[in-house]
Amino acid sequence: MATLPLPSNLPHGSAQGRAKAALQSLNFFMADMQAGIGPFLGVFLQQRGWTSGPIGTVMTAGGIAGMIMTVPAGAFIDHTEKKRLVVIVTGICTVLASFLILWSQAGVVVTISQVATAIAGAAIGPAVTGMTLGIVRQKGFNAQNGRNQAWNHAGNMVGAGLSGYLGWRFGMPAIFYLAAAFGVLAIASVLLIPERAIDHHAARGLEAHADHPEDDEAEGFRTLMGNRPMLILAAALACFHLGNGAMLPLYGLAVVGAGKGDPAMFVAQTVVVAQAVMIAASLLAMRMAAGKGYWLVLLISFAALPLRGLLAGSFIEHWGVWPVQMLDGIGAGLQSVAVPGLVACLLDGTGRVNVGQGAVMTVQGVGASLSPAIGGWLAQELGYHVAFYVLGSFALVSLMLWLGFADLLRPACRGTEKR
Repeated sequence: MATLPLPSNLPHGSAQGRAKAALQSLNFFMADMQAGIGPFLGVFLQQRGWTSGPIGTVMTAGGIAGMIMTVPAGAFIDHTEKKRLVVIVTGICTVLASFLILWSQAGVVVTISQVATAIAGAAIGPAVTGMTLGIVRQKGFNAQNGRNQAWNHAGNMVGAGLSGYLGWRFGMPAIFYLAAAFGVLAIASVLLIPERAIDHHAARGLEAHADHPEDDEAEGFRTLMGNRPMLILAAALACFHLGNGAMLPLYGLAVVGAGKGDPAMFVAQTVVVAQAVMIAASLLAMRMAAGKGYWLVLLISFAALPLRGLLAGSFIEHWGVWPVQMLDGIGAGLQSVAVPGLVACLLDGTGRVNVGQGAVMTVQGVGASLSPAIGGWLAQELGYHVAFYVLGSFALVSLMLWLGFADLLRPACRGTEKR
C-alpha cells in the first residue's frame, strides 16, 4: 500500500497543534485502558477464592498473548494508514474485556479477558508511537514522547486514585466500569487527531526517504537480530521485566493478604505512588536523553529493580509502598521514554521503526509474561519474602549486559553509531 507524502502546508499550524493536544489526551486516557484493572485484578480474584499461583498463571497467559502479537502489530502499523482505527478497535476490546470479567470469574472467562486485553495493549503502543513519529518527525520525537509519557503516567495516577476510591466506596466492580469509561474517552481523543496531520512515511522511519519502495514483508526479528545494540537492549529488558512484571501485583497481594491494608485503597496507593514518580522520571529522561543520550537513562532504570526487590522482601508493610513503588516509578518512568526513543533512533531510515518497536517489546514481553507465574508460585511455595528477593535479582543480569557492552552501546544511545 503506497503512502502519500504529507502536503507541504502540514503538519505545521493548527492541524499539528490539535494533533499534539489530542495525543496527550489519548495518552492520559489509554493509561487506564492498558493497566487500569491489572493491579486490581489479583486482589479481585483473591476475594473470590483464587490463590496466588493460578492468579499469576492467568496473568502470564495474557502476557504471552500480547507478546506474540507485538511484532505483527508493529508490522501492521508500519503499513497501514488507519492508525487511528487501530486505537478505536483496541478501546472497544478493552471495554468488552472489563465487562467480561464482571460477568464471570471462571478460569476460562478470565483468561479470555486477559488475552483480549493483552492483544489490544500490544497494538495500541506501536499505533501511538507511529502516530507521534508521523506528527512530529524524528527531530521532535524525543520531546513529544516525553510529554506523551508524562500524560500517560498522570492518567495512570488519576485512574488508580479514582479506582481506589470507587472500589472502597462502591466495591471492586466499580473499578471495571471506570476502565471501560477511560476506554471510551480514549476513543474520543483519537478521533480528535486530524488524519492529515500524520505523515505515514515519517511514522515508519522513512522521513528522509519519501520515495523508498514499500516492502510488505514484516521482518521484525530479522531487524532485531541484525542490530547488535537492539539485541542487547532487548535482552536487558527481558531480564528486567522478568523480575519487575510481578512485583506490583504481588506486593499488593502480600500486604492485603497479611491484613495490613484495604484491598482497593492499598492497590490504588501502590499505583498512585509509582505513577507520580514516573511523571517526573519521564520528563527527566527526556532532558537527559537530549543532552547525553539514552545509555545512562537506562542504566539507572536497571539499577532500581534490585534495590526494589530487597526492600519489598524485607518490609511487607503498609508503609513499604512508598519506597518500593518510588523505585518502580524511577525504573519504569525512565524506560517509558528511553526505550521507544532509542529504537526509533536506531532504526531511523529503515522503514521498520514500528516492527522494531514490536520486536523489542516481544523479547521484553518474554520476561514480563513469565514474571507473574514465577512470582506467584514462588510466593505460594517459598513465601513472599523469597519471591521478592529472587525477582529483584533478575535485573542484575540487565546491569551486567549494559555495563559489559558499554563501549558499543554508548555511541548507539547517542545516535552516533554508523550502521
